[in-house]
Amino acid sequence: MRPSLPPGIDTLLCGACLRRPPAFDAATALLHYRAPADYLIQRLKFSGELAVASLLADLLADKIAARTAPLPDLLIPVPLHPTRLRTRGFNQATELTRPLGRRLAVPVDHRLCQRDRPTEPQSLTPLRQRRRNLHGAFSMRSKQPVNSHVAIIDDVLTTGHTADELARVLRCAGVVQVEVWVIARSAH
Repeated sequence: MRPSLPPGIDTLLCGACLRRPPAFDAATALLHYRAPADYLIQRLKFSGELAVASLLADLLADKIAARTAPLPDLLIPVPLHPTRLRTRGFNQATELTRPLGRRLAVPVDHRLCQRDRPTEPQSLTPLRQRRRNLHGAFSMRSKQPVNSHVAIIDDVLTTGHTADELARVLRCAGVVQVEVWVIARSAH
């Protein structure tokens, strides 16, 4: 049974989440994944325009700071597999998480979790196969005690399978409350 969420966290669930509740408690998105947000995220992710990360992180920090719910104890960016990290040269989730953590004064740990196997990009994977694509993809790097309230940070949330799989791993490690914060929410 999940704990009651504090006031200020949106708890509305979509039909798919009602049928199969995710491992995370709540998701917060700054924008809808459409112009101009899609353009900015693509410039960050695929053109390496890292200054966009600071801008988007500041806007997300404003939204998070305005809520009444308590902040998490730790921010965790969704990890990339080392192969994709070498190819891209950076992890867009980490680039978003660092300024977000500084702005909100919440610690960031980009080494706590890891992606154990390369997965197909979710954006190129058919919707029905996305859960299977990510099953078992993440693990904890250490067995140290984990904070009781964390937020997973990513650029886009579409089906929620990435966040769900990482949240499942965090829950198995003892995390009590898992939020997901993203720049944009895509309608699928």
